[in-house]
Amino acid sequence: MDTGSPQDTGPDAGQGTAGAAGGEPMWIALPPGLLKMRRLLLVVWLGLITLAAGLVPGLLAGPAWAAFALPPLALLVWGWVMTERNWRSWRYAERADDLLISRGVLWREETVVPYGRMQLVEVTSGPVERHFGLASVQLHTAAAATDATIPGLDPAEAERLRDRLTELGEARSAGL
Repeated sequence: MDTGSPQDTGPDAGQGTAGAAGGEPMWIALPPGLLKMRRLLLVVWLGLITLAAGLVPGLLAGPAWAAFALPPLALLVWGWVMTERNWRSWRYAERADDLLISRGVLWREETVVPYGRMQLVEVTSGPVERHFGLASVQLHTAAAATDATIPGLDPAEAERLRDRLTELGEARSAGL
């Protein structure tokens, strides 16, 4: 399984079936808009901290004290790289009986949510997400430990996924 570069197979690929090669699921990567949003938030917050940490001591105590801006600046550069690694680690796959969600850079986490166990599928989009044209899909099950979220989807894909998961959940739960 290649975890370094997820496949962006598009919104209609892997509609509940496994891939042709050895039963591997067809993974769908998150859109780049999520990376753009997270990096902008990183630059805004750490940029302000860097500016304040360098400007205030530099003006009040002398130019040498402006070196206090270096730690937040280093954190900004490190965060820039780690944000992309985290974004690349997120992916999901629709299989015949369940939904797979995979994420994590150091600690890989793979959540399997059976369609028949889903109680609620909701699409949410806060003000920042809406500005970037993104939405999140949250899945609720009876077991609190298996609640799962897929962040940063295109709103049309999020609604399609919600409708499909709801339809599959109703069909599977009827057989229980």
